Amino acid sequence: MLDWSRIEELLGEVGEDEFRLILELFLDEVEGVMMRLSHDDPAQLETDLHFLKGCAWNLGFSAFGALCDLGERSVHDGNAAGVIIKDLLGSYSESKKVMMQ
Repeated sequence: MLDWSRIEELLGEVGEDEFRLILELFLDEVEGVMMRLSHDDPAQLETDLHFLKGCAWNLGFSAFGALCDLGERSVHDGNAAGVIIKDLLGSYSESKKVMMQ
């Protein structure tokens, strides 16, 4: 679910205080994008999933990032309806819960 080696690497690079700030910014930005996910505009959905994927992988949310990647590719291939937003929300929520423990 989480890539602890990536998280430890980032912690080592920026330190604990800066990591907390990065995590807060990540959570704010991701939650804002998650709230607007919709099948109504496939181009925006693809853009949002690409953004979420990058954020997730940079911060070690590997399972969530992988789902975003699959969704992005699905939209790109013309299957926006194949993106199950509920699954993305669940994966993010579970990853966040584990991170915060």
